Amino acid sequence: MLFSFLAVISLIFSASVAAQSNPSVVCVAGQCLQGFTNATIPGAAIAVQLLPGQYTSDTNPQLLHTLLTSSSATLSSSPGFNNSTTVSLPLTIALQAGIAAYPNANYSGSPTFTQLPETNGSLSSTSFSAGSLMLSSNAWAAISSSSSSTDRLIVWDSIPDLSQLPPSTSASRSSLSILDIQSAACSPPCSGAGICSASGTCTCPIGFTGSSCESCASGFFGPNCQPCPQGCTSCDEGISGTGRCLSAPVVNPPSSCNCLNGVCGSNGQCTCNAGWTNADNGTACAKCAQGFFLTSDGNCQACQLGCTQCADQTGDCIACKSGFTQDANDRTKCAATQSATSTGTVCPDGSFSNGTACTPCSPLCQTCTGATSNDCIICGAGKYSLNGNCVAADGNGVCQGSSMIADNNKHECDSCPSKCTSCKIPNFNVASTVNQLQCTGCLPGFVLSQGKCVSTCPSGTFLNPQDNLTCTACDSSCGTCAGSATFCLTCANNQLASNGKCVSSCPSNTFSSSGSCISCHPDCASCSGSSFNQCSSCPQDRPVLTGGRCLPTCSKSQYFDKTSSSCQSCDSSCSSCSGSGPNNCLACSNSNQILRGGSCVSSTCSSSTSIIPGLGLCLSDLVAVPVSSGTSSAIPLPTVTGIDTPIAPAKPSSSRPLAWWEILLMALGCAFIFLIILMLWRRRARKRRAQATIAFAVAKNIAPKSNWRWRLIRFGERLFGHKPSQRFIPPEESEHIRMAKLKAAEEARHERDMDKLLDAYDYSRYSRASTSRAPSPLPSLHDYNHDRLATHPNRHSGTPLSAGSIYSQVTGMPRKTAEPRQPVRNARDLLPSRFSRSSYSNSTRSDPLPPPVDLLEPSRPPTPAQEYARLVSHNQVPPQGSYWLQPTNTGSSNASRNPFRR
Repeated sequence: MLFSFLAVISLIFSASVAAQSNPSVVCVAGQCLQGFTNATIPGAAIAVQLLPGQYTSDTNPQLLHTLLTSSSATLSSSPGFNNSTTVSLPLTIALQAGIAAYPNANYSGSPTFTQLPETNGSLSSTSFSAGSLMLSSNAWAAISSSSSSTDRLIVWDSIPDLSQLPPSTSASRSSLSILDIQSAACSPPCSGAGICSASGTCTCPIGFTGSSCESCASGFFGPNCQPCPQGCTSCDEGISGTGRCLSAPVVNPPSSCNCLNGVCGSNGQCTCNAGWTNADNGTACAKCAQGFFLTSDGNCQACQLGCTQCADQTGDCIACKSGFTQDANDRTKCAATQSATSTGTVCPDGSFSNGTACTPCSPLCQTCTGATSNDCIICGAGKYSLNGNCVAADGNGVCQGSSMIADNNKHECDSCPSKCTSCKIPNFNVASTVNQLQCTGCLPGFVLSQGKCVSTCPSGTFLNPQDNLTCTACDSSCGTCAGSATFCLTCANNQLASNGKCVSSCPSNTFSSSGSCISCHPDCASCSGSSFNQCSSCPQDRPVLTGGRCLPTCSKSQYFDKTSSSCQSCDSSCSSCSGSGPNNCLACSNSNQILRGGSCVSSTCSSSTSIIPGLGLCLSDLVAVPVSSGTSSAIPLPTVTGIDTPIAPAKPSSSRPLAWWEILLMALGCAFIFLIILMLWRRRARKRRAQATIAFAVAKNIAPKSNWRWRLIRFGERLFGHKPSQRFIPPEESEHIRMAKLKAAEEARHERDMDKLLDAYDYSRYSRASTSRAPSPLPSLHDYNHDRLATHPNRHSGTPLSAGSIYSQVTGMPRKTAEPRQPVRNARDLLPSRFSRSSYSNSTRSDPLPPPVDLLEPSRPPTPAQEYARLVSHNQVPPQGSYWLQPTNTGSSNASRNPFRR
């Protein structure tokens, strides 16, 4: 059984298989084939060779699944594959970034692996022989035969048999060389100096920079981006630069020791130029010293003789020495007071007063205040005042013992310009002036040009490399130069500077710009600019011109047509090709076809195998399966269990313990479901109780009838979100309540009839004085008024506005808003009926009558009936007959029914 020796099984992923040696099993994901190979596995009963692909725990057949999932399986890799010895699923077997050359066809023999170069130029061009090539994915290689190094063959796919390439290719199996190999993952493609890595980035060599390694970094120049010469802080840099030194390095610049106008020593201390001292902010040599003033050009000059302090810019004297007074005509000067004896005699020049007489000055003085040379006011001829002494000057005007220069006008030693460490006046004499001064030394960082210290050499000059100080004039043929007077950067007379020479036209591989011939980018053969995307034509190693760039190859599905110098599409049957038509394929686009003589034909795989993806051949081409022939029988092979058996369906994985958060989520979910069920149950119970209540009411004949008012109220409550109201069912009326209602209705009817009767007469038309009738025998209005007010005190106050609303009538709920105010009525309308309650009621009134109220309005005359009622209420009954009306005959023969007529 297989499981009895799993501990000694080795898994070997390799591509070297041949025939007729030891039995072996060669597998690719999904199928395995047993046969003979030349591989020997010491100590192993079976050798399983895995071909490139991805393998997982679900990979068929059963044999491969068992070995991959075994904890004792080990791996042994072939050259070019990763060196892992343990199986870790998923297992991806792929060639590393590079190309593997096998000496024999069908990837047999010991391969030679060439990895993707890390830098340009690191690829070895050693010739080798190969029968097949395996190329890593998403990479291309340019190969050529040694006999014809100019013909390049671009390979994009693995080639199982080089003899099956198109006859037009000149690739020889015995002598091949790899010209270039790169990944195709970079977009845009790298320049000629860069190498595209498998990660899709361009790897630049030292000196190159840019996303495509297309330019030189700072401090590098030329097509190979060489560093600038030593001793140069800047040179003619860039990929088109010449590398000529433009500026020398500055040693100990003033800024290195926080100095402005001085020289930094090795100890870090600054030595100031004459006339300078430290500023208040701490910067060394940044302001003028005592006795000097700052000029408009930034120099410190000495004040005039006798002046101890003078103003900046103008030099006007602010303070004079003792014995001096400011000159009235020239404010920059201080004049010495004339020396006089005690008798008032003024001493002439060259003498001074000793009190009683004039005494000669020292021979070094022209004027003086004492006998020694230290008492000179103005030094004598050829002498100049320096720190109170008279010193001589040499032939260059430099004062003795200092770096200061002699000034014939001031008769003293003055300072050099601020950036000069030393200066002179050539051929100095008594007629020399300070405007003839020339600098002979400069502070570090400054150069000497025409006797002045400047930051850079002006146009038409160059920095002399011998002293790195002096700016020297260029040759007359040059407009500008560098390094030497004859190395022209630009030329005069409308000529062009090319590599330091002046020419009439630019040579090939250069272009004209600003009077110079500038080299094209190394990727270009000719160009219109210095950039790598401004090529006009391309060299042989980068023949493809597209978008101004020269590329080494076309895309995978194209080939380079030398006739048109353009990329053309391959035939549809080709994955990659070397020319037009179906006979120049290098690999097939159909996974069911293989390459035969440059053409793609249908595969004839045996043993139920198929073409291996990425290798371009059948699995049966890698394994020799023994078959019987004639009288000889087939060589028996060891029995291997599971080589053709698919794996069993995966069993469900064993349950694992739940995490705390999973338990918490489950508990919360169960609680939520319980609450939902409880709410639904309560809702169902309420519905059932309501249905039982309705059934009971129907059975007892007490169920309220649904009318339009109730339906309208329920619709409003649902519309505005109110709670449903309980329907108001008025209680059943008793017999005495119904009789009381009938009685009240009858009384109301009688009152209305009486009101109509009284209102039908207008008593204002009759005068009290004109009547002669006796008092009316009808009941008194006093009694009617009293009974009416006592029985119905609010009769006239109730109106339809104060009646209950539909909502109150249906639900029995009181009005929730304020009662509407009633309109004010005329007092005469409130006149009660003259009928008392005793006329229609058997009850006896026990409450006392309220006092009568005068209900008449003073603004209107009362009617006779109203006047009579007023008199009766005040116990002022008029004589009988005074209120009787005089009847008027209306022509009727019938007796009148008017109670006021006799």
